[in-house]
Amino acid sequence: MNQHQRLTFLTVVLTLGIATGLAFALSGGSAKVGELPVVVLCAAAAFVINWLAFIPSYLYRTEHYFDLVGSLTHLTLIVVALVGSSDLDLRSIIVSVIVGVWAVRLGSFLFLRAQKSGGDGRFDTIKHHPGTFFSWWSIQALWVLVTGSCSLVIITSAERETFGWVAVLGLALWAAGFLIEVLADRQKTQFRSDPKNSNTFIRSGLWAWSRHPNYFGEIVLWIGVAVLAIPLLSGWKFVALISPIFVFVLLTRISGIPMLERRSIQRWGDDVAYQEYLRHTPILLMRKPNAKIKDL
Repeated sequence: MNQHQRLTFLTVVLTLGIATGLAFALSGGSAKVGELPVVVLCAAAAFVINWLAFIPSYLYRTEHYFDLVGSLTHLTLIVVALVGSSDLDLRSIIVSVIVGVWAVRLGSFLFLRAQKSGGDGRFDTIKHHPGTFFSWWSIQALWVLVTGSCSLVIITSAERETFGWVAVLGLALWAAGFLIEVLADRQKTQFRSDPKNSNTFIRSGLWAWSRHPNYFGEIVLWIGVAVLAIPLLSGWKFVALISPIFVFVLLTRISGIPMLERRSIQRWGDDVAYQEYLRHTPILLMRKPNAKIKDL
């Protein structure tokens, strides 16, 4: 086994280890099917779905269904959690609906975008190496489990709490984040659809307030789900609060903003207007745009 193979093996083992630990941490006081906690079943389903999807994806050397499978995994876990739980209340039903709406919207958006652009550049080399490609599908399974941890706690909890002001606050945060994300994606799609914008960057609409408003919305909506879960957290279940932290770190330090910022600087780094945009527009947090910059 060479160094590359060892790294791939360790990645998969580490992914499985984290998922197993997280699943059992979230299982205290949750619904069970027989003697098996429903959250553990959800974790197993996440990996089975992604591992099965890896087979045809590698055979055809395609990543076109990667994001779509991610959304399908989110939806499957919600269904498994609902079927395996009893005495569902308003909070669990609302969370099931909002996570489902988010998954369908984002999954279809990313799938159609990949189809239109011809693929996802991240996988140009990876999809030709079975071990590395397989590890990406394993990481996606873990991403679904970690991101959805608060929603799974809410749905599978054996104890129910009234839908009080904390839940209302959480729902409001989710709605605000979802609206910002959808609007930002729509504005950028419309901007890119105009041929005259093919060689420039977007700085209108929400993109005048933030360089990555879609990611800002994504982070806020998962904070909302976490707030919805807070009344049900106790003991090891507080580990579920890793969800919004994980989303924040993933988007701001790993696969989201750093990658896009590098691409943008390579493409427009010498553009005076882009340099002004960088200086005056927050990378994530939204701030009222400078009128002078907006008009450049």
